[in-house]
Amino acid sequence: MRGSFMPETPSPAVTEVRFEHSRDFPDILAQLGVSLLVSTYQAGKVLVIGADPSTPTPRAAAEGRVSPLDITFHNFEQPMGMAVNARSLAIGTRRMVWFLAAAQLGRSASEGGTGPLHAARAKGTEGAFLARNASFTGSIHCHDLAWCGDELWVVNTLFSCLCTLHAEFNFVPRWRPPFITALAAEDRCHLNGLASDGQKPRYATVMACTDTAAGWRADKVKTGCILEVPSGEIVARNLAMPHSPRLFQDRLWVLDSGRGHLSVVEPGKEAVTPVAFVPGYTRGLAFHGPYAFVGLSRIRESNVFGGLPIAEKRDQLICGVGVIEWRTGRTVATFMLKSGVEEIFDVQVAPLRRLTLSGPHPDVDGSPAIWVVPPTN
Repeated sequence: MRGSFMPETPSPAVTEVRFEHSRDFPDILAQLGVSLLVSTYQAGKVLVIGADPSTPTPRAAAEGRVSPLDITFHNFEQPMGMAVNARSLAIGTRRMVWFLAAAQLGRSASEGGTGPLHAARAKGTEGAFLARNASFTGSIHCHDLAWCGDELWVVNTLFSCLCTLHAEFNFVPRWRPPFITALAAEDRCHLNGLASDGQKPRYATVMACTDTAAGWRADKVKTGCILEVPSGEIVARNLAMPHSPRLFQDRLWVLDSGRGHLSVVEPGKEAVTPVAFVPGYTRGLAFHGPYAFVGLSRIRESNVFGGLPIAEKRDQLICGVGVIEWRTGRTVATFMLKSGVEEIFDVQVAPLRRLTLSGPHPDVDGSPAIWVVPPTN
């Protein structure tokens, strides 16, 4: 399927973003009852992708079902890592972390309920994330975010540490790899990924175990590692620019990005087994049911990506999201951004078929006006 949209941006320039998707992609989202959140720092957008019941896809029509695709786009300054729980969506950006509160679209406050006003319920929206506040971190090259209980942990790539947030500080350092000898704004190992078990940080990815300013850049093809937190023990090595470690079904998963692999890890054996190859630089990973949703990027012509195995297939790479059956490694559906966006950073799943997002620039995004106030008497 093909389509396009013309996003408004805070700058005068407007770029057309064209997309295509496989026939099964909307059906999978509809069957799971979920929406995808996709961040692209390169384009300065967070995309919300869900199933829209207004017009059937060919397969849905043939089977008497209705599940086309609905996409909205939201402006953030260089959005990267995202973290979702039942109450909040956190989005890491260039200088701050935004917090968007979950809201149920039931009765509005004017009707004696606690729901939002002007919530566009007629479009079948099931829930919303509404911008509430932001924590100013400064430019710390924020990468992955993860909820650990009620506390948000942030991958602080510039200072080579994991940190949390505090109203009185830019950030609070909580952990750094044992080979990092000082807290310095030098991106020494390109710490980028974080896996949480829901209560505490468990694993982190680095591009190299180096302790000098930008030392990881010297040899990126096979120096990537996964570290256990808090011990710092190396549980996997010889990865090519790894990203997005995740714990799912009692297994540790990782994207071996420079090889285009979704892989599973056996920490006690330092064994990394590829489960699937996809045609993109893999970055951004989320699981739901039988599927893994993997972010795919085309790689830039730069020394950052030079020499990577995936660079040999440069002309075949796509930007978008691949849907993989994690048990078999089979790619069952794809969503492809054909123009306007080249790189994806993160992918998250929200358990809502139709999701409204109201970010810090709803007037520019074209989002509906939404206010939440206490119930009226």
